[in-house]
Amino acid sequence: MAKPKLALIPAAQGSKFYSVLPSDGVGDFDFARASAATRINKYGLIETVASGQSRLNYPLIDGVVKGCPSHILEPARTNSLPYSQDFSNAAWLKSNVTIISNSIISPDGTLNADELQVTSSGGNIYDNVGNTGDGVFSVFAKYKDTQFIRLRSTSSYAYFDIKNGIVGSTLSVLGTKIENYGNGWYKCSVIGNNTNSLAQIFVSSDGVNVGLGNVYLWGADFQMGSYPTSYIPTSGSTVTRVAETANGAGDASTFNDSEGVLMAEISALANDGTNRVLGISNDTAANRIIIYFSTTSNQIALFISSLGFSQAILTYNLTDATNLVKVAAKYKLNDVGLWVNGFEVGTDTLASMPVGLLDLSFDNGTGTEPFYGNTKQIQYFDSALNDSDLETLTSWVSFQDMAEGQLYTIE
Repeated sequence: MAKPKLALIPAAQGSKFYSVLPSDGVGDFDFARASAATRINKYGLIETVASGQSRLNYPLIDGVVKGCPSHILEPARTNSLPYSQDFSNAAWLKSNVTIISNSIISPDGTLNADELQVTSSGGNIYDNVGNTGDGVFSVFAKYKDTQFIRLRSTSSYAYFDIKNGIVGSTLSVLGTKIENYGNGWYKCSVIGNNTNSLAQIFVSSDGVNVGLGNVYLWGADFQMGSYPTSYIPTSGSTVTRVAETANGAGDASTFNDSEGVLMAEISALANDGTNRVLGISNDTAANRIIIYFSTTSNQIALFISSLGFSQAILTYNLTDATNLVKVAAKYKLNDVGLWVNGFEVGTDTLASMPVGLLDLSFDNGTGTEPFYGNTKQIQYFDSALNDSDLETLTSWVSFQDMAEGQLYTIE
């Protein structure tokens, strides 16, 4: 197989996404985020990364780091809870509960998680957030002697089994999610459509009725949006994580207008009904080759335009777009192919090629429709590879590699 002209493999955090090829730095992506953000580090702990620094996010399988990290890009989000880690603060209103501060090691590896003791059945803590619209209320919880917590987001609620890591019964929710962060900690998230949002935490012994008991809590987060993103810590005020961008890799000498292959190993953050795009362009929509998660749920697509005219549109329906997928776009005059996980899933034999390609970016070529998701690798070849090479390029090396890439557990 030919050597890629540009190759990105996440290996270092910094002010850029550093590409290993070309070695002169032309292939580096300019990265920006004007705020701090958190990531999962190689030890499986939540860690804060400084403003302007990219994030290598490690995958967790059953609470344990497995495999190599990905670059993560996320949209702007605000945590509207001013005291995300201090449940004893008066901002958290309390009914028949006692808070024991700094009781246990939290998911960031320090002694700063609180114990919630409910002293009368139905006791709870809550914060009147006051936001309107789709909202995600999340908290990290750990079992002590009570199996369930109930998270309420205004009129929506869900029970979470924090002993076994399972979502229980729900009411009027737009979605739920429970994630294993190791050492008995689970991130529990309920998504609701809210009016004057209320973020409220109960405990339950049976997952059906609120009750009394004791659990550990840390890292509460209320974000306006349709899916949970990385934790945003607060200490006295609301905090916004600014949207991230990565663009400007390569130049006119890097890319071949006539033929080539763009390969990416990527996953979406959620099926949120937006186009999340990466691709090569001349910094306009007129000439570009883009790969993207589309507005159609769990769909990945390839689009090519030349001189302002659409030349090829190929789509493929994935089982789950939040799992890593290996995708490649082959382009050549009247010979376009879309490859996904080792198979050619679409072709176009009547396509002209774009001109003036000079930039590889995590957007649609005009700075809009940014790619929000995880990126494990990108490779660009300045010639159209044969089918055998494309199959190899987009296939999993082993069953173990495939399972870990899809965040499956092998027993």
